[in-house]
Amino acid sequence: MNELPGWLSEIPGAQPYPLAFATVSGAHLYGFPSVDSDVDLRGVHVLPAVEVVGLRTGPETVERSWTRDGVELDLVTHDLAKFCRLLLGRNGYVLEQLLSPLVVASSPMHEELAALASGCLTRHHAHHYLGFARTQWRLFEKTRELKPLLYTFRVLATGTHLMRTGELVADLTRLYAYGPAYLPELVLLKRDAEHGGAPAMPGLEADVERMTAALEEARDSSVLPERATAEGALHDLVVRARLGG
Repeated sequence: MNELPGWLSEIPGAQPYPLAFATVSGAHLYGFPSVDSDVDLRGVHVLPAVEVVGLRTGPETVERSWTRDGVELDLVTHDLAKFCRLLLGRNGYVLEQLLSPLVVASSPMHEELAALASGCLTRHHAHHYLGFARTQWRLFEKTRELKPLLYTFRVLATGTHLMRTGELVADLTRLYAYGPAYLPELVLLKRDAEHGGAPAMPGLEADVERMTAALEEARDSSVLPERATAEGALHDLVVRARLGG
């Protein structure tokens, strides 16, 4: 994995609202950053009560993009309440951000959210990964770039592993067993250029179809519940955060 800049830890403290956590997502989390990949920072900010209960409310989402020392950064944070709603909405993105091992800033609130993550998992998270895979595959068919192809394989492998084990693993290099034998070669190629073209691979479409079918089968046989069980605990967490408890 490409080295992350040492000054990333300075970023959370410079934001307009206190952050419950900030983690690295994107290609660095997925195990295939390029030498020219930007750094995707994701996290949760906590709006003060005065910006929630009055007529003038604070932003539920804060987005910012800039360049530092030649590194492009993309920062997106959601207010705690919105983030919790997304967690309960079968959103794989926010689960991956919450559980990312690439932690830039943490807090007791982050630890509590992470502990509740398992109570947000349902078999319906498969729909998120199947939908994202379809989108990335269509993009690959249009551009023939390696990046959307790796994203296709990554989300299918992540979704299948989640359905089978209840464990969320976003790093494709830990999930090679779910895909074709040439995946390590594609990952190595991706490190040279963020938007490089994909090489010709025999049986590529058939491999994607096979992995899609595997995810659908894993969804249908999964022991994950139909509904999240953590809504009450997340509600209590938001209330305590608003009241300063």
